[in-house]
Amino acid sequence: MLASLLIAAAALTASAEPKQIYQMTPQEAGAFIADVRRSEPDLRKRIATIARRNIGQPYKLNLLGEFPYELHDTLPMYSLTASDCLVFAEHTYAMALSASWEEFFWTLQRIRYKDGVIGVASRNHYMEVDWNINNQWLLADASAQPGAPSYAMRIDRAQFLKTQHRVQRDIPVQDTVQAYLPVERAQQEFATLGEGDMVEVVSVRKGQHMVTHVGLVVLDAQGGRRFLHSSEPAVREEPLETFIARTQARPNNGLAGFKFMRLREAIAVPPAAPQPRPTAGGA
Repeated sequence: MLASLLIAAAALTASAEPKQIYQMTPQEAGAFIADVRRSEPDLRKRIATIARRNIGQPYKLNLLGEFPYELHDTLPMYSLTASDCLVFAEHTYAMALSASWEEFFWTLQRIRYKDGVIGVASRNHYMEVDWNINNQWLLADASAQPGAPSYAMRIDRAQFLKTQHRVQRDIPVQDTVQAYLPVERAQQEFATLGEGDMVEVVSVRKGQHMVTHVGLVVLDAQGGRRFLHSSEPAVREEPLETFIARTQARPNNGLAGFKFMRLREAIAVPPAAPQPRPTAGGA
């Protein structure tokens, strides 16, 4: 009898626990977004609250696409059930900036695409020269500090789109130089970041520096900074030092340093540019 009561009590407790976002339906997620907006006026705290409500969300690569707007694949335009590192960050920011499901979905596309124009060619594929530049209204690059090293990149979007998405576009090659903070210096600067700021991990792959992973800054109960991010097997929160040690323990990890993106103090989501009318014959 006692055992049955304990089992029933445990089941009742489990059912009373609030769902994580990845366990919600879109209708439940919309209600959650509206509730957080009403209950927490501080954007930075909303970002942390929403991000933590996705701890445990399964990690999965190649989640999103433009379907049904474009037909180069059948991947959807949002995901609640799983995330990769960028999907997790984009969804968190979009939810924190919104008061309804409809506003979240619109804001998400504004963050994912240049000027909010949906299309594989206008998606922010490269963090340094697409995502960071096109989302300057949201975050500012804090990596260009005195004495900070830099790396050169050559971006061939036309080749990338042709190889990865079988889409033909005439886009010129772009050269850029990007500042970053080496690991030891980044560990010191991490303590100056605020809740809701973005951390971008810079790695060396085939001799080329590039951003390969992103996550968000949150504060613990004592005010210490922690790294909250989507990484296999699931979304987790941990000290940056733990992430660094685990990464450096992997052979040929290539960890070079970090770029830090600071959340702007006054944010107004800019309007999207008009969606261009398709031409005859499509893409």
